[in-house]
Amino acid sequence: MTAPSPAALPARRHDLDWLRAIAILALLFFHSAMPYAAESGWHIRNAQESELLLELNFFVSRFRMALLFLIAGIAATFVLRRRGPLQFLRDRAKRLLVPLAFGIVVIVPPQIWYERLDTGATTLDFWAWWPSVFTTGTYPQGNFSYHHLWFIFYLFIYGVLLLPAMAWARTPRGAAALERARGWIAAHGVHWLAVPIVTTYALLVQWYPGQQDIVHDVAMFLTYFGYFAAGWVLGTHEGAWARLVAGRHRAFTGAVACLIVINQVRWNDLDPAAGWSPVRIAWLALLGLNAWLWVVTLLGYGRTWLTRENALLRWAREASYPFYIIHQTVIVAVAYYVVRTDDTVMAKFTFTWLVSLVVTLALYEAFVRPYRPMRWLFGMPAVSGDRS
Repeated sequence: MTAPSPAALPARRHDLDWLRAIAILALLFFHSAMPYAAESGWHIRNAQESELLLELNFFVSRFRMALLFLIAGIAATFVLRRRGPLQFLRDRAKRLLVPLAFGIVVIVPPQIWYERLDTGATTLDFWAWWPSVFTTGTYPQGNFSYHHLWFIFYLFIYGVLLLPAMAWARTPRGAAALERARGWIAAHGVHWLAVPIVTTYALLVQWYPGQQDIVHDVAMFLTYFGYFAAGWVLGTHEGAWARLVAGRHRAFTGAVACLIVINQVRWNDLDPAAGWSPVRIAWLALLGLNAWLWVVTLLGYGRTWLTRENALLRWAREASYPFYIIHQTVIVAVAYYVVRTDDTVMAKFTFTWLVSLVVTLALYEAFVRPYRPMRWLFGMPAVSGDRS
C-alpha cells in the first residue's frame, strides 16, 4: 500500500488556516493582559492587578499553544507531499531559523530593554544598551533570549525529532503502517492520541515548570511535541476527521465540565499539594485532558464552520506568522508607558491591546509585507500568495 498521490489530497485546509490566524490573534489579547493579570510575573507589571484578567488568561492558556503545535503537525503533512524529508528540513530551517536569529538580534532586545528600564536595572538608551545582549549571558540574569520566539525554536526541534518517522512514512511499508494507524483512529476515536500527551503532562509538569529552554521545560517540551506528533499522525485522513467532527459536541461538553471542576478547585483553594499522590496526579491529568478537549473542540467546530476562503483569510494566512513575531515587542513597549498612567486596569488593558494591534499591523504592512528581504527575514515566501 502506498501513500495517496498529491492530487488525491485536499489542496488546502481553510479551517486550519482560520484557526491558526485566530489563535495567533488570541495571543495578542493574552499578552496584552499579562501586565495587568494577577500572579503573572510578566516583563512589565502594573501596580494594580486584575483577577478577572487572570481568569481570562488562565482559560486561553488551556489550549492556545497546544492548538498551534497540533496545527503545525498537520501542516507537515502538506509540506511532505511536495518535498522529501531533507527538503522539508531545509524549508523548516529557512522559515524558522532565519526569523529566529533575526528575532533574537532585532525583535526581542527591545522587550528586555524596556523590562530593564522598568525595574531600574539600566538607564542607558537602547543603542547604548543593545551590545549587552551579546556580553551578559542568557536571560533572566543576562540579556540574550528568544523570549516568545521559543515557539519557533521548538517547532524546528520537533521537525528534526520527527524526521525519521516522516522519512519512514514515505516508504511503502511506512505509508501502510501510518494509514493503518489513521484508520484505527477513525474507528476508535481521536482521543486515544491524547493518552501519551496527558500522561506526560501529569507526570512531569510539577517537576519541570521552568522557562522554555527545554532543560527546565522538559514537561511542556514533550507535551507540545505530543501535540505536534498527534497532528502529523492525524494528518488529513478523512475518516479520522469525520470521527473528530462527529464528536465535537461531546468534546465541548467534556471541556466545559472539566473547566467547571478545575475552577471549583482553584477558586476554593483546594489544589492538591505537590508530590506523587494519586490526587495530585489526577488533578494534573484533569488539566491536561481539559487542554486536549478544547483543542479537539476547536478543530471539530472549525472543520464544520470555517471551510470558506475569502480575501481576509488570504491576507491573514500570510500575515499571521510575522504578526506573531512582532506582536509581543509592541505590547511590551506600549505597556511600559501605559502602566505609568493613573487609569483603571481595564482601561489600560483595552488601550494596550487596541494600540498594539494597530501598531503591529502597521509595522507588518509598512515594513515587512512589501519588501522581499524583510519577507525572507520573517520566514515568508518571496512572492505574496506563494504556497510553496
